[in-house]
Amino acid sequence: MMRANALRQASLAFIGLSFAALLCQPAVAKTLPSERAARALHERILTLDSHLDTPAVVARPGFDILKHNDWKTAFAQVDVPRMKEGGLDGGFWVIYTAQGPRTPEGLNAARDAGLMRAVVIREMLARSPKYFGLALKADDAAKIAAEGKRVVFMSIENSYPLAKDVSLLQTYYKLGVRLVGPVHFSNNDWADSSTDKAEWGGLSPIGKELVAEANRLGMVLDQSHASDQVLDQMLELSTAPIIASHSGCKAIYDHPRNLDDDRLKALAAKGGVIQMNAFGAYLKALPQTPERRAALAKLAATYPNLASRSQADQDAFRQTRARLDEELPENRATFDDFMAHLLHALKLIGVDHVGIGLDWDGGGGVIGLEDASKVWKITQALMAEGYSEADIAKIWGGNVLRVMREAEAKAQK
Repeated sequence: MMRANALRQASLAFIGLSFAALLCQPAVAKTLPSERAARALHERILTLDSHLDTPAVVARPGFDILKHNDWKTAFAQVDVPRMKEGGLDGGFWVIYTAQGPRTPEGLNAARDAGLMRAVVIREMLARSPKYFGLALKADDAAKIAAEGKRVVFMSIENSYPLAKDVSLLQTYYKLGVRLVGPVHFSNNDWADSSTDKAEWGGLSPIGKELVAEANRLGMVLDQSHASDQVLDQMLELSTAPIIASHSGCKAIYDHPRNLDDDRLKALAAKGGVIQMNAFGAYLKALPQTPERRAALAKLAATYPNLASRSQADQDAFRQTRARLDEELPENRATFDDFMAHLLHALKLIGVDHVGIGLDWDGGGGVIGLEDASKVWKITQALMAEGYSEADIAKIWGGNVLRVMREAEAKAQK
């Protein structure tokens, strides 16, 4: 009997140790589908990125969007060859205006800058009608892509160029703009920024008029860069769903630009969509060395107002920046960091309320997802997570187009 008890205790101990060993085993990595399979699915669906800052690059002297450019030396992440290579059908091309003085002179300058950036987009379309098509309604996107062209929706990032005049939104609508965000890094006359001290407590009085006018015209409202209170108020006031065109999840990285879980649920409850960004500093903490920070500050001081400088100055800037990046490497986020945000949002609010807005040419891009030629990798990673083709089609464009259709329908009524 004593021998039997000893054997029983030894067996139980062995089982316990074996179970503990199993618990300590690393999780089995998900198997990625082949590149061929991922690309095949990716090519079958309509792929739209909701935040392309590329018009700022198109405006640079000497840049050719029809040629393949190296992101490391040209500091450009989107062009037609790389869009084809990565399987990116198009998206929302941004009219971005940096926030400046809120004086009559500053507002007039911003008004002119915004209109000129809209002209850059329209000129790109006019010069290359075989490669680009202007989309004015949600249903235009599939038709343009079927013709083998890149889809061009137009959007406004920062309503500073509206110069405190709500009626100018109709002018931009006539130019083709279908998405508008009220604010950028600093507060303006329309709303509080997520990265500035509260001034209005959300939307300003004319900011609330902006919401109503966007609804009247059928423009989609964009929360990205706006404060949490702006999101709360836009959800309350808007008759149509809204989007966050390039944002992240605060549960993964607590940054003011990211949305907390409660607000993500509120956005989804009103039919809205968060479009996941790939801006490294919003994905995780990325401390840089003092030497790199000092070198970047010196470079910026040497070439102020870069966009308006000569091609020679711009070339010199890019060459100096390339050397700086080689000598003082940047601490960068990775593709896995991006996917952590994307998967969190998908699990929290579902495939009907999540999309892609990588912030190309505006600071986006991570290791493994450096430019538009790599976007098929997102499809591959989603396939590995078990998402279906129908799910991935929603994430890559279906959701943002659904929001556009709802805005269009509300405007007609």
